[in-house]
Amino acid sequence: MYAHHLWMQQRFYAGLLLIVGLGSVAIAIYQGQILNTGYFAFIFYVPLGLLMAVGFLFYRWRSKVEVREEGVKISNTLQSVTIDYDTIRWVKALPLRQHYENQNGRTRRIVPFMKRHIDKPAVFLKLRGDETQLGAIKKRLGIFKGGLMNDDVIAIPVPDADVVVWEISSHLPERIGQNQGGARRRKRRR
Repeated sequence: MYAHHLWMQQRFYAGLLLIVGLGSVAIAIYQGQILNTGYFAFIFYVPLGLLMAVGFLFYRWRSKVEVREEGVKISNTLQSVTIDYDTIRWVKALPLRQHYENQNGRTRRIVPFMKRHIDKPAVFLKLRGDETQLGAIKKRLGIFKGGLMNDDVIAIPVPDADVVVWEISSHLPERIGQNQGGARRRKRRR
C-alpha cells in the first residue's frame, strides 16, 4: 500500500514534467530557438519526468508480499526477505492502528501518508526467533518497511489482508501442544 499510495501522489508531478518539457521543446522547435538558453533547460524536463515515472512504477512493482512454498517473501525496491513458515507464530488481519499503539494506549509517530490507511486491515505476522534473527529480518526489510516491524511483529498494509492471511495460514505447519479447542465441558449436576 505504501508504494501504491506514493505512485498515486507522485504520478501527477511526473506527468507535469513530461507535459511541460514536451510543450516547451515543441514551442522551441516551432520558433527555431531550440538552442536558446531560455528553452534549453526545459529539454531536461522530459528525461527527468520519464525517470521519475519509471522509478515510482518500479518501486510499486517491486514492493509486494508473495506467499510461496518456501515462505512469505516481502520485497522492497532493492532487497527482499523470505520468512520461513516455521518461524511464523501466527498471522492475523488487524487494523493498522494497532501496530502504532503501544501498551499505554498512546500512538507512536505515524508516517503522514499512512494516516489514510490507518483504519484499514493489514497483515500482522508474529515471528519466533532470537534478537539476532529478528534484527537480520528488520535490516533486510529496509528503511521504509523497517518501521513496520515492532519487536517480533511485522505489520504489512496490503489491499486485501484477509486473502493474504488465508493464504499464509494454509501453509503454516500444525502446532502440536497448543490449545486447539477441546471438547465441550460437561454440564454440572443440579
